[in-house]
Amino acid sequence: MKLVFVHGSGATGQTWYYQKEHFKDCDAPDLPGHPDGKLCTSVEEHSDWLHDYIREKSYRDVVLAGHSLGGAIALQHAIKYPGDLKAIILIGSGARLRVLPLIIESIRNTLDDSGAWMEKLVKPLYAGVDEKVRELLLPGIARLGPAPQLNDFLCCDKFDVMDKIGQITLPALAIVGDQDNMTPPKYSQYMARNMPSCKVEVIEGATHLVFLEKPQLVNAAIDKFLSEIN
Repeated sequence: MKLVFVHGSGATGQTWYYQKEHFKDCDAPDLPGHPDGKLCTSVEEHSDWLHDYIREKSYRDVVLAGHSLGGAIALQHAIKYPGDLKAIILIGSGARLRVLPLIIESIRNTLDDSGAWMEKLVKPLYAGVDEKVRELLLPGIARLGPAPQLNDFLCCDKFDVMDKIGQITLPALAIVGDQDNMTPPKYSQYMARNMPSCKVEVIEGATHLVFLEKPQLVNAAIDKFLSEIN
């Protein structure tokens, strides 16, 4: 069994800092264009890339864990390439991920001013993360700049598999912070109602970056899930 973590919009595999510390044999790749390579322009294209990545690595019985955009990629992968997977873990994600037009417009307005983008759009998102880890992660995100985040949010905005998730029979765990305003608990609860083998874990006192804000609780939930499917 191989645990693979897929990061969210405008981020890198480095954001799985606590999970890489805890799950020693896991993999947390950077998606294309984050920073190397060409950006994928849809969730399905991301899933196709990941399918090739998994085959190149010869991974078997993959448990695919994704945050936000990464969760969308995990859902798409479970629909298109179920043979790759043993289970999926969906963190702060949903079967549809519409993005507020104001957010997209705000990123567009900072494409030529990465400093303003960091101050207005990135740092507030990471405010609940431990300061030492936040200061470790932010330079890498700053190096990406706003363009990948805009691309990723546009991928999310087009994503909608609400009418397809009933096809997913793999074991699934949805983890969400109770204060997540971007992908609120109702998104996870919808997946649990409509996917035959999906459970929900709501983490109190956490927002969209629940895996960074409450890593011990998230890792414990993942450990329990893995023990149940092993």
